[in-house]
Amino acid sequence: MKANLILYVKDQHVSTVFFQKVLTISPELNVPGMTEFRLNDETVLGLMPEAGIKRLLGDILPDPEKANGVPRAEVYLTVDDPAAFHKRALDNGATELSPLEPRGWGDDAAYSLAPDGHVIVFARKTQGSSQT
Repeated sequence: MKANLILYVKDQHVSTVFFQKVLTISPELNVPGMTEFRLNDETVLGLMPEAGIKRLLGDILPDPEKANGVPRAEVYLTVDDPAAFHKRALDNGATELSPLEPRGWGDDAAYSLAPDGHVIVFARKTQGSSQT
């Protein structure tokens, strides 16, 4: 199964620059209305302007602009060096919600709030953890 995770963003260009700097990868697709970052063979992180999804689905969809700044999604990324990713997020406009620390489910994880209000988590398995 391939997963395309799409975040609705206020400004596609600003969000593209943010994620490009934080993830240290270039988008695989970057056209008006959609930016896509390939995270691995089966996962793509997409960025779609709020106005774009509103045009696509019309009035049946609650207006995403009305929730701007309110956490609407969490992107939980398991990476080799969560401290470095978290620092890049903070250096590029994210707000720290919780520093990197051991969590009860067997990960070290750091939480930040991206400029569009999405919670971004960078994590790794806690050393010595036997949890999968």
